[in-house]
Amino acid sequence: MTSGEPLLPFSDSQPPKRIRRIGSFDCLCLDNSLALSNFDESRINSGEINEDQVKEEEEDDLAPLEFAFPWKPLKKPYRSGVRRQSYSADLRYHQPFPLACPTQVQKKLVWGSMELASGKISHSVPLVQSGTPYMVHDQSVKSQRVWRKSMQLEDNLFNEVDSRLIYIDDPRRTNEKYEFTGNEICTSKYTILTFLPKNLFIQFHRVAYLYFLAIAALNQLPPLAVFGRTVSLFPLLLVLAVTAVKDGYEDWRRHRSDCKENNREALVLQDGAFQPKRWKDIEAGEVVKIFADDTVPCDMILLSTSDISGIAYIQTMNLDGESNLKTRYARQETINTEFEGFSVSGMIRCEQPNRNIYEFTANMEFNGHKFPLTQSNIVLRGCQLKNTEWFIGVVVYAGQETKAMLNSATSPAKRSKLESYMNRETFWLSVFLFVMCFVVALGMGLWLVRHKEQLDSLPYYRKRYFTMGKEDSKPYKYYGIPMETFFSFLSSIIVFQIMIPISLYITMELVRLGQSYFMIEDKHMYDSASDSQFQCRSLNINEDLGQIRYIFSDKTGTLTENKMEFRRASIFGKDYGDPEHMVNLFQETSATASRGESVCRRKWMPKPEINVDSKLMNLLQSGSNNEEKQTAHNFFLTLAACNTVIPILDNDMETINYQGESPDEQALVSAASTYGYILCERTSGHIVIDVHGEKLRLEVLGLHEFDSVCKRMSVVIKFPDSSVKVLVKGADSSMFSIITKDIESGDGFWHETQDHLIQYSLQGLRTLVIATRDLTAAELEEWQCKYEDASTSLTERVVKLRQTAALIESKLSLLGATAIEDKLQEGVPETIESLRQAGIKVWVLTGDKQETAISIGLSCKLLTTDMQRIVINGTSEAECRNLLADAKVKYGVNGRNGNLKSIIDAESNCSRLSCDISSCEKLHMDAFEKKVTSSLALVIDGTSLVYILEKDLAWELFDLATACRVVLCCRVAPLQKAGIVDLIKSRTDDMTLAIGDGANDVSMIQMADVGVGLCGQEGRQAVMASDFAMGQFRFLERLLLVHGHWNYQRIAYLVLYNFYRNAVFVLMLFWYILCTAFSTTSALTDWSSVLYSVIYTSVPTVIVGVYDKDLSHKTLLQYPKLYGVGHRHEAYNMRLFWITMVDTLWQSLVLFYVPLLTYREGTIDIWSLGSLWTIAVVVLVNMHLAMDIHCWAVITHAAIWGSIIIAYACMVIVDSIPILPNYWTIYHLAGSPEYWITILLIIVIGILPRLLFKVVHQLFWPSDIQIAREAEILKQPSYDQPTAK
Repeated sequence: MTSGEPLLPFSDSQPPKRIRRIGSFDCLCLDNSLALSNFDESRINSGEINEDQVKEEEEDDLAPLEFAFPWKPLKKPYRSGVRRQSYSADLRYHQPFPLACPTQVQKKLVWGSMELASGKISHSVPLVQSGTPYMVHDQSVKSQRVWRKSMQLEDNLFNEVDSRLIYIDDPRRTNEKYEFTGNEICTSKYTILTFLPKNLFIQFHRVAYLYFLAIAALNQLPPLAVFGRTVSLFPLLLVLAVTAVKDGYEDWRRHRSDCKENNREALVLQDGAFQPKRWKDIEAGEVVKIFADDTVPCDMILLSTSDISGIAYIQTMNLDGESNLKTRYARQETINTEFEGFSVSGMIRCEQPNRNIYEFTANMEFNGHKFPLTQSNIVLRGCQLKNTEWFIGVVVYAGQETKAMLNSATSPAKRSKLESYMNRETFWLSVFLFVMCFVVALGMGLWLVRHKEQLDSLPYYRKRYFTMGKEDSKPYKYYGIPMETFFSFLSSIIVFQIMIPISLYITMELVRLGQSYFMIEDKHMYDSASDSQFQCRSLNINEDLGQIRYIFSDKTGTLTENKMEFRRASIFGKDYGDPEHMVNLFQETSATASRGESVCRRKWMPKPEINVDSKLMNLLQSGSNNEEKQTAHNFFLTLAACNTVIPILDNDMETINYQGESPDEQALVSAASTYGYILCERTSGHIVIDVHGEKLRLEVLGLHEFDSVCKRMSVVIKFPDSSVKVLVKGADSSMFSIITKDIESGDGFWHETQDHLIQYSLQGLRTLVIATRDLTAAELEEWQCKYEDASTSLTERVVKLRQTAALIESKLSLLGATAIEDKLQEGVPETIESLRQAGIKVWVLTGDKQETAISIGLSCKLLTTDMQRIVINGTSEAECRNLLADAKVKYGVNGRNGNLKSIIDAESNCSRLSCDISSCEKLHMDAFEKKVTSSLALVIDGTSLVYILEKDLAWELFDLATACRVVLCCRVAPLQKAGIVDLIKSRTDDMTLAIGDGANDVSMIQMADVGVGLCGQEGRQAVMASDFAMGQFRFLERLLLVHGHWNYQRIAYLVLYNFYRNAVFVLMLFWYILCTAFSTTSALTDWSSVLYSVIYTSVPTVIVGVYDKDLSHKTLLQYPKLYGVGHRHEAYNMRLFWITMVDTLWQSLVLFYVPLLTYREGTIDIWSLGSLWTIAVVVLVNMHLAMDIHCWAVITHAAIWGSIIIAYACMVIVDSIPILPNYWTIYHLAGSPEYWITILLIIVIGILPRLLFKVVHQLFWPSDIQIAREAEILKQPSYDQPTAK
């Protein structure tokens, strides 16, 4: 975030000037500070540095996530290492689209719980910037220190508070001053002693549990003991016990995993030899040896490897899910050190432990040398060593302080929207409960007043004992009319407690678990390419999948495959890659078999092979040395050299497989290899390129990683003839400003390349511009001085390296441009069209350029040719305001959310199915809908969002965006993606879903109501932060339209049924109490009341919630508009709740009065009547459930009828216990015909009104689901498609 105030105050003093000799170059350079916090692109490009703007920085501001390339200081032959591509997340320095306008200092940007004001950040908010998630801490974090800027290595060292000292091979000295943690890890929550109190504390965060605890406590008081004291605790204890067992089992598994991990062994240098030692006993400062395929036990600095160049290949799949190999390097100063049998000493001063896996800053003192350490020198816990025999390293972070453990946080918990609606109905049930309790208490008080004179003769309310003996005339259980009334109120709460169903919570958990199982096992959502099944990472929001209204999708890797293929190239103003000139490489090789280089090229075939342009290949192989060929030569030389790709020779010694963290880089290097520029070797200081059979060894003097501010990458290369070039590639938006126009050629080369770039973008291709420049000796010396100082700085290293790169990334000579194709995933157009028919709006949020995004939008049918595009590309707040206002006026968009309501109403009206709507009316409404929404598509860039995501413009964007069918956001930063999601989430009640595959999508995924991660090419950060994960975008159709619909229908019915099931039982007791002098006595036994919810009626609810299907998956996929029932909350709303309550009231009256009237002339006792009521209510609620089941299966029959049988069996067992008051009642009742007739009458009379209501409603006002189901049953696939309401 930026504000109007400078972020860095002036330094107190300038660092002293001194003369420094670098390598073999004699250079005089000043150690001036290069730290600038804010600078524009033009000043970077021109290399301007103004020291007067250097100011101090507060530590609690956002820390950068970008690193310098870990070069050894140029004091010896220039050797360098290859670093992974990482991007900066420093919002102050590089944010291409800052979220607050720099011109408005005091304005705040509030996104839900995020508040960003004047450069200060409050609340702990997970942010993701340029691919890297990290936390922005609250202002109260204790580390708020001022860091000074100095380019001198001695002054760059951390102070004692901020740094960590590691003494190599001296763990005692390392740990005696600093109490570092050991290497033992603990991922479990509980111990034997803390399990019970801690687990109960967590469970009682649910307010409902506190309610039932209070009920159980009241029942323990003698005046209020309605049920048995033990029995009253049974339901709560059962729920708590089931949850505790589940939590305990999960924690036991964690304990077992921790024990296995902690007791693994590694070789540790002890007494001059490497000896086995358990992982948990390893300490910081110890030297550890790791062999091939072993897992790294802690975070370690590389000291030596089996490779003579000090390279180690590691796989970080356990850390970030990426399968590509990464390279790490040992410093040249330590690579030849002997460890066994020798004494080793040295010191590392490094930063404090943090969770940033893409950053490491430290310095090492070893054998009299002092040099910097970066991310390329550290291997993190959990990584595996590959393609390297062994490496030796020193432990810097162990146990819970390792970056892997610091990043082991789970995704934030989300709450189901339907579950939040339950609070509304629970409130009304609570009102009913207290009304009934008040009626009973009031009736009790009036009854006591009326019979005040008779109380001494009544068996329960008499004031005193009237028996003869020592207790004669003593006070009895009577507390006076006011207290008796109050006790009656509390007793009624105990009797009616299950009005708020405690069993509903555990039932929902079980149902969600079953639903998740079937989603995971769905073979239609299995991705064979990545061998990944569907994953349910959150069990709380299954039903939300059936109510999604907005989908926010990333483009690269989500809609596309993120498998790049080199398609076209513009070299020297000429376009190559026309399909007419493309030939297979093997054919080209056969055609030129007589040439020597062909044999060599066949030996070094790249993998995989791609087609080549014959014209371009002929140019490269021609004997001429004109300017065009030289440009093409430098072009492919740049593609082969300017990258961090690692060549790995296969076992057949004939093919090379390239490993890289960026698919773009792999595609470019593979393309260069295909055209004869084969990268065949890379070490820490040089690369070897096979150029048409001749090996060219290039010395790498330095490399500037791809920067999300400058959007380019450069490498400084020294050729065998001692000439030095800088090779640069980057985005066109940043490259053309630093390229020198060729005046002699009339700028034709320049303009033709730009024309080609536009053509490539319109084809949906990803483009890069390639350029180069020769460096003079003076320029090289100046750059080396600055580069060494910047790379050894422990503070602001990223900024200083960026400014150092600006010295050489200027006045470049244009070579050409590349175009890479990122193909659409299978089924993307069909999926988007199906989602659109379902009433879901799909918004695409991408970091690609606008032309590329629009082209992809057209190819995936997100955009159509008949849509009118509204393009918002503003560069100031005033311009953005005018563009939004003009668009709203032009297309008749109303202000605020009134516009949204009208659009939603229009869509609902247009799509509603009604049997008596004429065709003319349908056509009229369809035309209106098309006029309102179908023709509008909004395209907006990230620069405009800088100003629009302010409070006063956010509503303007909201009004316009919700009026469009499609929104396409280009060049957006990760945090802006979250802002767009929150734009909808915070202003509507519509459910949002975000889907992405990369770390830059994490903030968006966590912001949305439902987050879906794809197992793609960009690691598993998105998967680890998501609620659901899958392999392909096309699975989203089945996830929402099928499983989402089923889950919503099931859970919605489950909640209403549980409310009905408990309310009918409570109301039956209420009618009985009204007829028994408001005494709160019960005709039912305590166990009958408890077992009713726990055993008699719970199993069918769970089975139906898991297995019932209102429609088949084929019907739901064939008619996507059926998904609209979730948008309109047709399965769960207040209207259905009140209808259910009315039906409940009727059935409770039937339950109570039918037996009463049947036996009004008989002599049946109260316990026999209670047994009858118990069985009757169980049969009635199960028949009620059976009437609503859509899909009968064997397990459903077993659950419904088995529950009735179990209820009878339990009644027989309970009535067979002599000490209970209802002893033998069931045996007397079962032999009486009146008993069975009464039960039959209760079922028929109780269910008949509901049955008639359903029949009439389905005949005259059928819903879309009912129409589709009827057609499905009648097997008439030719019926008209039902449209969603």
